[in-house]
Amino acid sequence: MQNINTIISLKSNRKISMITAYDALMAKIFDDIVDIILVGDSLSMSFSGEKDTIGITLEEMIYHTKAVCRGVKKALVVCDMPFGSYLDEKSALLNAAKVYKQSGATAVKIEGGANKAHIVRSLTNNSIAVMGHIGLMPQYVRLEGGYKVKGKNEIEKQKLIEDAKAVEDAGAFALVIEGVKSSVAKEITDSVNIPTIGIGAGKNTDGQVLVWSDMLGFFDEFKPKFVKRYLNGAEIVKNAVKEYVEDVRNGKFPTEEYSY
Repeated sequence: MQNINTIISLKSNRKISMITAYDALMAKIFDDIVDIILVGDSLSMSFSGEKDTIGITLEEMIYHTKAVCRGVKKALVVCDMPFGSYLDEKSALLNAAKVYKQSGATAVKIEGGANKAHIVRSLTNNSIAVMGHIGLMPQYVRLEGGYKVKGKNEIEKQKLIEDAKAVEDAGAFALVIEGVKSSVAKEITDSVNIPTIGIGAGKNTDGQVLVWSDMLGFFDEFKPKFVKRYLNGAEIVKNAVKEYVEDVRNGKFPTEEYSY
C-alpha cells in the first residue's frame, strides 16, 4: 500500500494521480491504477443531489471512507473532513481521531490556509496525517457567494503562497490547490517541499485530482472547465439498461442460459 513517505517522494520523481471514490466497488477498480483515492465531500453533490458540499455529516464521511478502505489494497486513502468538523483544535482532534479509528483512512483533508495551520499542527502532533487544501475551497462557497477562481492579482498570489507555506510548516504531507490561475499554482508548487495536487490549477502542480463521476461522464448536470471527460458513462449505462428493459418486455431475458 502507498504510504505518506512514498507520496512525498514522488514530488521530485513523477506526477501524482488522485481520484475520488465513495464505495468499495469503484475503489477496487481504481486501486491498482492511481496513487491516492480521495473520499471527497463532493459525494454530497455527485451522489446525494445537494447544491454544495456543506450539508454532509461526519458519520456519512466515515461510512463511505470505511467502504472505500474495504476495496483498497494499494492506494493511499484520504478522507475529507466535512464542514463544521474542525472548527477548533479540540473538535478537530476529536473528529479526526474518530475518522482514523473507524474508517481506516491513512489521512484526512482540511480546507484552509494560514487560518487553519493551528488545526493542522494539532492533528499532525497527534499522529494524524493531514492533506491541506487551498485556493477555491468548496466549503467556503456560501461565504464567498459562489465558486471563484483564485490568484487573479498579486495580493491573492502572495496570500496563497503564504497559505501553502503555513500548511506545510504545520506538518501537512501534501496540498490540494483548487481553482487557481495556472501560473500562480506553479509558483505555489515551487515554494513548498511537499507535493501539490491540482484541480483546475493547470499542469504545473505535482499531481492532479478529479471527481470520478465528472471525468467518466456520469454526472452531467454541468461540466466545469477543468474537467476532461474520458468516458460518456451516463449514455453507456442508459443504453445498457434500455437493452435490458427491452429484453425483459420482449421475453428475451432470461433465456435458458440464465436459468436454473
